[in-house]
Parts: sequence; C-alpha cells; structure tokens
Amino acid sequence: MLSYVSVLLYGVGWIVVAGMALLVAFQEKLVYVPVLPGLTKSYPITPARLRLVYEDVWLRSSDGIRLHSWFIKLFPECRGPTILFFQENAGNIAHRLEMVRIMLQRLQCNVFMLSYRGYGASDGYPSQHGIINDAQAALDHLSQRTDIDTDRIVVFGRSLGGAVGSVLTKNNPDKVAALILENTFTSILDMAGVLLPFLKWVIGPKILNFLVRSPWSTIDIIGQVKQPILFLSGLQDEMVPPSHMQMLYAKAAARNRQCIFVEFPTGMHMDTWLSGGDQYWRTIQQFFEKHVPKTGYDIAAAGRSTL
Repeated sequence: MLSYVSVLLYGVGWIVVAGMALLVAFQEKLVYVPVLPGLTKSYPITPARLRLVYEDVWLRSSDGIRLHSWFIKLFPECRGPTILFFQENAGNIAHRLEMVRIMLQRLQCNVFMLSYRGYGASDGYPSQHGIINDAQAALDHLSQRTDIDTDRIVVFGRSLGGAVGSVLTKNNPDKVAALILENTFTSILDMAGVLLPFLKWVIGPKILNFLVRSPWSTIDIIGQVKQPILFLSGLQDEMVPPSHMQMLYAKAAARNRQCIFVEFPTGMHMDTWLSGGDQYWRTIQQFFEKHVPKTGYDIAAAGRSTL
C-alpha cells in the first residue's frame, strides 16, 4: 500500500510533467494572441475609416513570409519623424488606430504599422525568430524610401512590441535614431513567474528557461542599445509589473546616458497613452525635440500643409 508521502510525490511528479507538456504544446498560444476572443483575424477597420492618409505595404520577410503593413502619413509631403510602431501581443494593428490617429496629430509624424506574421493580413505563424525577421524587413523598407527622412526613424514598442523594438534597435544602430518603450516586460520567463507562478516554482527556472521558445529577454538586450531611449511606465499596469520597466531603465542607464524614465500614476497596460493625457504627448514631443529635431524642410512642409 502506497504511503501518503509516495502519493504526494507521484502527484507532484504528474503536475510537473503536465505543466511541462502544456508549456511545450501551447506556449505560442499563450505568448501570441492574434485573434481576440469573439473577434476574427481580419481588421475591423482600416485607416480610411478615420480619414487617414495611408498606403497598404506588402513586404517579404527574409524567410519568405508575406507581411502586411500600413504606412500612415500626416500629410503626403510630411518628412517629420517616422515612427515604426510595434504592437502588443493581442489583437492586430487596427485595434491601435485611434491611438495612432492622435499620435500623428500630436507628434507631427508618420507612422508605419507592421502586422507580425500570423497577425492581421500577414501570413505565417508567430515566433520570436520570425517576428525579429519581420521587424527587420519593415525597417529595411523604411530605410529605402525616398519620401521620408530616413535619419529620423524612431522605433516605438508597447509590451511585446517593446521587446521586438529593443532587438531591432540594438541590431541597427545606423538606421534607428531612437527607441521608445512603453510598459514592456524584462523577459517572458519573468512574466511566467508573474502570470503562472506555480510553473516556475514546480518546474524550476532553469528548466522553464530551457523550454521557452520565445524568451524575449529584453533585460539582456536593452543594455546593448546605444541610441536614446524613452521609457514610459504606467504605474497601474495590471499585466506587466511596473518594476519590470524600472529594471529595464536601470540596466540601460548604466551604459547609456541618453535614457529618460517617465511614470504615469494612473496608466494601465493599454491606456497609458490615454490616461497620461497632455503629459504623455508632451513627454514624447520633448524627446523628439532633443533627439530627432525638426529640419528646415520639415518646418516649411508643415507650413504648406496648413495653407
């Protein structure tokens, strides 16, 4: 007859095995959520609904995956900063259009919105390696355009998008002028400890790290970024603990003196841009004025757009 201790050990063993099996089988579905519950993969709206000047841009990632994106201009001749926007892990770029509409007006910029592989109208299935390739394809496209100021490309990433943007910025010091991170995590492993603490406790961090196929270890990347970095942290973030942003800033600032950290007391994971109000946009404007200042052509074009 099995003892109570033996039964307990068997139970723990099965929990460990089941946890590992679930992690191996479904981790991409936990990290990447292209389709929100109750919705379809397609875009609910396009920039045209908000009367934005845009073009559909189709790209090929280095492994042949076909990618869709929107390039949205403030006005046809706008050569202000161009923001390469990377979204969070859930939904698609259409769900960020209202924020981008305000971004265009407040920052007098262009915005390039990339659909990661498996998201929106893009083909393929999401993975860390694949999305890094997708981001590079988007930046390469922007760098080759003749209708923008390619010296003023700024990468903006929120949550997962911050992890994507950090890798891209680190890998392209000559193509990216600056980086903006909003409510970004230190790593997927650290987030597993927050959202699924039993896995880290039962399996152990070393085994968990080995099993994770999309580690997105931003904490290991951010210290290698040489360009200016703006950290925007919502202190009411219900998904990513604000301490993650503080740790990222500390790691970056130890080697990079061009780092700025700004907190928004009422900001949650998705609405820091909204709850932050005027302070949020003025913070980015001041960052732009310092690190991607206006040119004479930019000022003249802005004047013509108001005629």
